Amino acid sequence: MDTKELLKKVRKIEIKTRRLSDHVFGGEYHSTFKGRGMTFSEVRPYQYGDDVRNIDWNVTARCNEPHIKVFEEERELTMMLMVDVSGSKLFGTEAQFKNEIVTEIAATLAFSATQNNDKIGLILFSDGIELYIPPKKGRSHVLRIIRELIEFEPKSKLTNIAEALKFLSNVMKKKAIVFLLSDFMTEEYQHNLKIASGKHDITGIRVYDKYEAEIPNLGMVQMEDQETGASFLVNTASKTVRKNYQANYQTKLHYFSDSFKKSGAGALDCRVDESYVKKLLGYFKQRG
Repeated sequence: MDTKELLKKVRKIEIKTRRLSDHVFGGEYHSTFKGRGMTFSEVRPYQYGDDVRNIDWNVTARCNEPHIKVFEEERELTMMLMVDVSGSKLFGTEAQFKNEIVTEIAATLAFSATQNNDKIGLILFSDGIELYIPPKKGRSHVLRIIRELIEFEPKSKLTNIAEALKFLSNVMKKKAIVFLLSDFMTEEYQHNLKIASGKHDITGIRVYDKYEAEIPNLGMVQMEDQETGASFLVNTASKTVRKNYQANYQTKLHYFSDSFKKSGAGALDCRVDESYVKKLLGYFKQRG
């Protein structure tokens, strides 16, 4: 992709997702994710109804009238976007591929955080860490994140969510709001998710295509595993083949919901042909 085309794509995503974050998600994000606590703001004269526990006795003694300390919420937070860039992200039978929806969701969340003057960082992972961008503030930083989401070429097509969560726990020492975006077509990450969830506020966003859940009867079909690159013939007319495929999909789906539930982390599903706007808003409102 040449620079001109890339910038055009970045700008298009910025316009769409910034509008969403400005008009739809800004307030919801603010009320859902609270700051670290209260920080001292100013001292003012005591008013009827104020909490007497907040009286500043030093200022009161100097001024010969009661003054109280005013506190405000310490808003600054850090958001980490963890994005699965393995081979299966290219699946898509509707208008958009999974990776395109993931990019839009990540950009919308990033601009919502920017509105609140929060820092945003990015972890792109496959079966290893492909790219780490430390948290920073500002529009230009968000645009760099969007650029990477659009054009990054991973070294591996495999997936290891456990490894990505382990990296998060090592690199982020303070509590962060974490959005983990993947199709979650893998297992063995529950233990690492529990550890990371003990420190961070984690939400798993499962992005999927409805045709991944089951194979239609199309007779003999040449298929390719997008993670391993292996190509093979599949008899989709066979009820056993279709049943086994569906059972495997359901096992991974159950592992996803069970793991996030047991870890105390949030989770939501976003189908590529549905509105992720409604899904995110519903999730924010439910949590707020």
